[in-house]
Amino acid sequence: MNRLKDISFFSKLDEKDLKLLSQMSSVKTYSKGKILFYEGESPKYLHVLLDGVLKLYKTNFKSQQIFLHQFHAVSFVAELANFENIPYPATSEFVVGGSVLKIDYEKFKSTLLRSPDLSFKIIRSLSEKLKIMSEVLHKEVILTSEAKVAKFIVELPELFGELKHIKIAQLLNITPETLSRTLSKFKQQKLIELDENQFLTYCDAEKLQELYE
Repeated sequence: MNRLKDISFFSKLDEKDLKLLSQMSSVKTYSKGKILFYEGESPKYLHVLLDGVLKLYKTNFKSQQIFLHQFHAVSFVAELANFENIPYPATSEFVVGGSVLKIDYEKFKSTLLRSPDLSFKIIRSLSEKLKIMSEVLHKEVILTSEAKVAKFIVELPELFGELKHIKIAQLLNITPETLSRTLSKFKQQKLIELDENQFLTYCDAEKLQELYE
């Protein structure tokens, strides 16, 4: 219950409500590559990512992954599916292993959603998701491949060292060959430096930002 109190979404709940939340919740640990939920599944739990990194993607008719977003702790994950009672619109997979608070949504809805503070935080979270989808559309429709790679390097440098290049290419919806060419170009332009293991050791964030802003 102490951990629940440390989560900002639930910090204003009183002891009685925290106990209720604890009784309807469980924490599950996932390793890298494990699926939290699949596209088309019916939502049963309200998910809160406690640690780790999740990617959200759809699969097209060619069975290719179309990357939508990446979740970092602490955040609600795909809560709109719960509130609208619709199947999950995409699949969620752990890019970096972590843990998730799984809350029985029906019990949560009938008891704790009456809290004005909690309701406001959920509305704010949904608003942020709308902004995210707007950014996804901007990235896919407007940004070039070079701009996508530059944005990834600047905003998620820690993942650049953790993920294989083929995975990064999938996240950016570009081919591995395009990623390789782009990185080579950035190296020639002295925008980045990579070591022998292809780990990022330096980036000129200011000049990279000029490619996508």
